[in-house]
Amino acid sequence: MKKVAVFGGSGFLGTYLVNELLKRNYEVHSFDLNAPSDDTGVKFTKLDILDRTKISDAFAAVKFDIVYNLAGFANLDKAVEFPVETVQLNVMGNLYILDECRKHNVSRYVYASSAYAMSDKGTFYGISKLSSEKIIEEYGEKYKLPFTILRYGSIYSEQNFENNYIFNLVKKAIEKGEINHEGDGNEIREYIHAADAAKLSADIIEKNDFVGKHLILTGVERIKRVELFNMINEILGNKIKINLVNDGYKHHYKYTPYSFIPQESQKLIPNPYIDMGQGILNCIREVHKK
Repeated sequence: MKKVAVFGGSGFLGTYLVNELLKRNYEVHSFDLNAPSDDTGVKFTKLDILDRTKISDAFAAVKFDIVYNLAGFANLDKAVEFPVETVQLNVMGNLYILDECRKHNVSRYVYASSAYAMSDKGTFYGISKLSSEKIIEEYGEKYKLPFTILRYGSIYSEQNFENNYIFNLVKKAIEKGEINHEGDGNEIREYIHAADAAKLSADIIEKNDFVGKHLILTGVERIKRVELFNMINEILGNKIKINLVNDGYKHHYKYTPYSFIPQESQKLIPNPYIDMGQGILNCIREVHKK
């Protein structure tokens, strides 16, 4: 049984990934500031990724075969407000974990990056992700550390997490009867359900084909934001007021995250996948339940 460490295992995507790895009979060790929301059988340790000593202790205690790093600052808008904290967590936290992987000869390091690593719209968040990517590439070159970089797109699910955009959108629509959006609604996204993203994230460690690769994990349903709002409105009986402020939609890309390509990427899409309409309906059911 391979031993897998997941840093950020109690977060939005981390929760789904931990469950997926457990289903596949990996021995999963989760490291996070927050305990898991349910008892899945994961071996949990409370840990701050800026605590280099505790990270070292974790690697000394268990010989990990595979390490995922999903931890760090994930909110793009908050990254503008907290640039120092963003870079500390996303760059130095990553470096501390990465260096332990080198010392302990981990067979694969998987880093959760972002589509914003390829964009000039990502501010400090995108910069921190791209910086970490380059550091990982250098470790791969200098120390022969096998790695895979996953650039995630727009992830959603019916779970209540701060960075789950669609769930929070549905929640506010139900509670307040309106949807407020800063852009003009023509922004295009390719949403992927977190369960599908977790499956793809687990798939890549079961083949050597993806060693040294940069992969884009995104959905197959390309949709404008205004179409998403209208879909939610229709499911809720056309009772929601949609307000498009159209103020330029700062910091976020409109049609594509690609401003330049620092490294060639391959794109992975789930097949089969969770239908967008069904995913939104699950969000609505969950909000009503709560």
